[in-house]
Amino acid sequence: MTEPTWHYENFDTTGSAIGYRVTRKLDEVQSDFQKIEIFETTDWGNLMLIDGAVMLTTRDNFLYHEMMSHPALFTHAAPKHVVIIGGGDCGTLREVLKHPGVERAVQCDIDEQVTRMAEKWFPELCDSNDDARAQLLFDDGIAYMKNCEAGSVDVVIVDSTDPVGPAEGLFNKAFYESCHRALKDDGILVQQSESPLALLDLIRAMRTEMGKAGFDAFQTLPFPQPCYPTGWWSCTLARKGGRGFEFRESDARGKAFETKYYSADTHRGAQALPPFVAQALGG
Repeated sequence: MTEPTWHYENFDTTGSAIGYRVTRKLDEVQSDFQKIEIFETTDWGNLMLIDGAVMLTTRDNFLYHEMMSHPALFTHAAPKHVVIIGGGDCGTLREVLKHPGVERAVQCDIDEQVTRMAEKWFPELCDSNDDARAQLLFDDGIAYMKNCEAGSVDVVIVDSTDPVGPAEGLFNKAFYESCHRALKDDGILVQQSESPLALLDLIRAMRTEMGKAGFDAFQTLPFPQPCYPTGWWSCTLARKGGRGFEFRESDARGKAFETKYYSADTHRGAQALPPFVAQALGG
């Protein structure tokens, strides 16, 4: 490209689009599972697409990665063993390993090429890949959770793409049953749950399937995410044993690591759902 041009991603289900001014394509690879492309933008740093869908940008990925990790880890009393299903860009892994109490973090993504592209074009997200507590696996996350030892995991983070293609099997009762079985009695499952503005039906369906799998307490936390449809995203937490979602607020306020978005106050604020979301999800 000699002059900046625009890349648009159209969303038929929301009747909207998101566009980025790009200067050139930096890289492209067709893996066994999907096409991964990296573009340079004028204002948002590097841009990763998977099968034409925006995955992340340099400028705003911290919103997603921080909210996918810290609320769950500060809600659990003492998370030591964390499993990340998906998360091939390694940003969630980096955030998880900021918690000194975490003794082991397994990241299982089916597509190694996502991680290799992140290492090359988003190296800041891969700072913790060589941490002695980290284990990077490139395998089927559904099979990994099915084979996990019962009661061995404190937190499962499902950092997946939309529920299509390789990620489709991560949004149903069978997968959630595997997570429920692998989690300890006080364990927490957290999964990205799309836009609460446009996809409330999907969030309701996720929570229903989680309930069928044995989880009995749920919390959906919205947060801004400019690069995803509607610019407003969410994660949903599910818990075993009827425990609620009060978090270790004093620990969150006194955390020894830096974050750009997450804080005890933003965590508390995210718990106060807008009325239309609370009503749709039953509180």
